[in-house]
Amino acid sequence: MSDTQLPAPPFEVVNPTGQAEVLLICDHASSALPPEYGTLGLEPDVLLRHIGWDIGAADVTRRLADLLDAPAVLSGYSRLLFDCNRQPGNAAATPEVSDGIVVPGNKDLSDEEIARRQAQYFKPYHGAVEAQLDGFAARDLVPALISIHSFTPIMDGFERPWHAGLLWNKDDRLVPGMLDALNAHPGLVADQNVPYSGDDPSGYTVHVHGEERGVPCVAVEIRQDLIDTHHGAQTWAGLMAGAINQALKSAQPFELTPNSDWRGALQA
Repeated sequence: MSDTQLPAPPFEVVNPTGQAEVLLICDHASSALPPEYGTLGLEPDVLLRHIGWDIGAADVTRRLADLLDAPAVLSGYSRLLFDCNRQPGNAAATPEVSDGIVVPGNKDLSDEEIARRQAQYFKPYHGAVEAQLDGFAARDLVPALISIHSFTPIMDGFERPWHAGLLWNKDDRLVPGMLDALNAHPGLVADQNVPYSGDDPSGYTVHVHGEERGVPCVAVEIRQDLIDTHHGAQTWAGLMAGAINQALKSAQPFELTPNSDWRGALQA
């Protein structure tokens, strides 16, 4: 495939001048594909399932950016094209099979094609995240980095009992306050490192932009059936805004973790 001008940018920045000391990111915000890729050989409705994007996550992120007055960076294309939350070189970045569904357009990709996708879809998105973080660094502010995702209610026949999960690996500064706020709501079930673990080595965004730069960071997972409507997304944006604000009050002012590279990008 030859290089072509993209019909839409590989990322979207929402509320770039937001005043909150928070940066929201959404790695799997879109199910879109550039026209030259068609549907990657899939039926169009399959792209709208969870393998194509994180259902409801973009809607929550946009509403949360408004409620918090925080900037947000959202990916522009489907995770099946190149997963923005997978380490480059990992086969899961361009999966040939996703949740048991064969993706014909990803079969036997050449190294050249994988590198092309990485350059056109992965790098610009992460460059936009870095640019926002550099903006905080230039103002001598240490923000909270919060990545918004969603998960399926059932996986491998197991009915997941959680409404939300907070994933962390090396930095849990945001977790206690957010969990306390969420679980204070009657009937709401939230826990840490569910339904996935925050130490997944194949993950990328929070590890690189959060842990390596030393800023407090967490990946938020919300169950998809709770946010697959605008009403549900608004409700959960409100719940998360309250949880984030409680965490900020209990944990700020934030300091960089030791041996971090907060200003590395500015000094390069």
